[in-house]
Order: sequence, then C-alpha cells, then structure tokens
Amino acid sequence: MREKMKRKTVITMNSNKKTARIAGVLFLAATAAYILGNGLIESILNVPDYLLHVYPNKTKVIVGMLLELINSAAVVGIAITLFPILKKHNETIALGYVAFRVIEAIILIVGALSPLLLISLSKQYIEAGAPDASYFQTIGMLAINGKFLTFQLSMIVLGLYSLFFCYLLFKTKLIPRLISVFGLIGYASLLTSALLEIFGYSPGMVLFLPGALFEIIFPIWLIVKGFKENTP
Repeated sequence: MREKMKRKTVITMNSNKKTARIAGVLFLAATAAYILGNGLIESILNVPDYLLHVYPNKTKVIVGMLLELINSAAVVGIAITLFPILKKHNETIALGYVAFRVIEAIILIVGALSPLLLISLSKQYIEAGAPDASYFQTIGMLAINGKFLTFQLSMIVLGLYSLFFCYLLFKTKLIPRLISVFGLIGYASLLTSALLEIFGYSPGMVLFLPGALFEIIFPIWLIVKGFKENTP
C-alpha cells in the first residue's frame, strides 16, 4: 500500500511538472508572439502617411496579425493547462480564470483582425492616387483606434482577474510568495495603466512594465522549478 501511494505521488509530481512547463512555454510563446506581431504592424502604422505603406507591405501586416492570433490561442491554452492544478485549490477561481482568458482572447482577436480593413483601405487609397479625401484618414484612424481600444480592454480583463489568480498562487504557495506578490503588483499596475489610457491619460510604460516582467519571470520559474510539490 505504501509503495502504491509513493508511486501515485511520483506520478502526480511528474504530471504537475509537465503541466507547469507547458504553461510556462505558452506564457512565453504568447508574449513573444504578441511583441513580434504588434511590432511588425506598428512598424507600418507609425510611419507618416501610413495608408501609402500598408498595402505594399501587406505580407508583413498579415504575418503580424497571424502572430497576434497565435498569442490569443496561447492565452486560452494557458488557462486550460493550469485549470486542473488551480481547481484542486479553488474551483471558482480556476473556472473564472478560464472564462476571463477566453474573453481576453476574443477581444484580442477582434483587434488583431482590424489591420485587414487597413489593407483594403490602403489599396483603395493608392488606386485613387492618394487623395486628400478625409474619409480615407477617418476610416483608417477608426481602425487604428479600434485596435488600440481592444488592446486596452483586453489588458483590463487580464489585469482584473489575474489579481485573483495571483491571490490563489500566494495563498497556496504553489510558487514562491515573492513572485506572487510581484504578480499582484504587476497586474494592479497593468489594470491601472489600461484604465488611464482609455480615459486619455497615458502613463507610458511605467505601469505596464511590472505586469510584463511578471509574465516573463513567472513562466521561467514554471519551466525551471514547476509548482510546489506538496500540493493537494
């Protein structure tokens, strides 16, 4: 009986380590995909008279969009992967984490698809001889502002429920409490940053960085160390 219990414990420990590593990889994949994808798109949209450049660089824009969609898929994958472990400690928070990350992913998908409108608009703009007609710029700015707004909304969703997620990590000691506290600070800052941006007050990267750093430190810990072994 004792040998059987020991074998079961080893299997559980190995399963937890595997789950932690998968979640860690998904966290890093999501971060990398979004940074690269958004960087490609922004490199086109941030140039003067961007409507002249979007269509000729449509491949770059589409690749950026696809990378942002990969980020959305990874976001959902993180929640699904962590669900069995979180459920052991608090099923309500575990279910809520899945639900809110799905909502976040849907919002991000809407934002990721907006460059498709810009590709079509840019083509029409170039074919029309780059006129001064204001409706081209108006539609273009609506698409860009829509992408900006969906990103900030997704950060509100992420920041809000990730506070519960980090609280659960802190309470259960699944990871060192210092990292959990850093996560609480990071997501509170992220939530504050997104709210300020929506209301027209840009704090820059100062409030955004702690949450971004947590989403690098936390997955690295999961990959290297995993979750605390003596979990129920």
